[in-house]
Amino acid sequence: MLLALDVGNTNTVLGLYRLDGETPVSPTTDVNRTPGERPELAAHWRVTTHRTQTVDEYGVFFVNLFEMHGMAPSQVTHIIIASVVPPVDSTLRQVCEDYFHVEPMFVEPGIKTGMPMLIDNPTELGADRLADSIAAFERFGGPCIVVDFGTATKFEVISAKGEYMGGAIAPGLGLSADALFSRAARLSRVDIKRPAKVIGTNTVGHLQSGLYFGYIGLVDGILDRIIAELGTQPHIVATGGLARMISEDSRYIKDIDEWLTIDGLRILFERNRTTRPRTRAH
Repeated sequence: MLLALDVGNTNTVLGLYRLDGETPVSPTTDVNRTPGERPELAAHWRVTTHRTQTVDEYGVFFVNLFEMHGMAPSQVTHIIIASVVPPVDSTLRQVCEDYFHVEPMFVEPGIKTGMPMLIDNPTELGADRLADSIAAFERFGGPCIVVDFGTATKFEVISAKGEYMGGAIAPGLGLSADALFSRAARLSRVDIKRPAKVIGTNTVGHLQSGLYFGYIGLVDGILDRIIAELGTQPHIVATGGLARMISEDSRYIKDIDEWLTIDGLRILFERNRTTRPRTRAH
């Protein structure tokens, strides 16, 4: 099985794919999918990214996740990692070797992408953004736009020919809220959610309206301008933790694929697949 890890600044998403020819792990771990759309995602988890955890702390945590789903680390034969948090890369590499006995494949410069890059410096592009773009074009064709809601909100633009054209990065909704609460002494932290109406009648309502509808305006405003530059109507897909909430009021976001990034990692793995022998158990 293939273990795909998308390591972000806030969360790490793990996806376990059954590769061609492998038998089901157990009936309870199957995830429903449209036949022929993608290989089976047998299990998935979203956990907090910890920069200071040790190899053993990560290892025990991952093993526990597997055991909770009736699986064992020994079922993993390949691992691919996209990380935007360099301090944890060496730790995760060691976890893969010590607990899964697999040498991981990292998404880094030199990997075969199958996607031409029309940007000034392709090596600057985050691994998660690359995976998003590849998965979106594979699924929807082009032109298309990916909006990935994470610590930062990333906009990825892919041409009709499957070229990565560029994009934009904005502060994420959670990050924007943290900045507001940390700098305004009299404003208490509130839950970020869609308020019942735009015109709030108390401080909580004011904050929720400004944060939520203000962010809708940011997202749709950037999409307005991207579409105008493209001169055509692209397919738009959103992913990330807040995608479903934001899509409720966005004029553009209708399709949501919460597993877009790890599916892009699966595609990248297939394009770079080599025999990676298991490491010896320590």
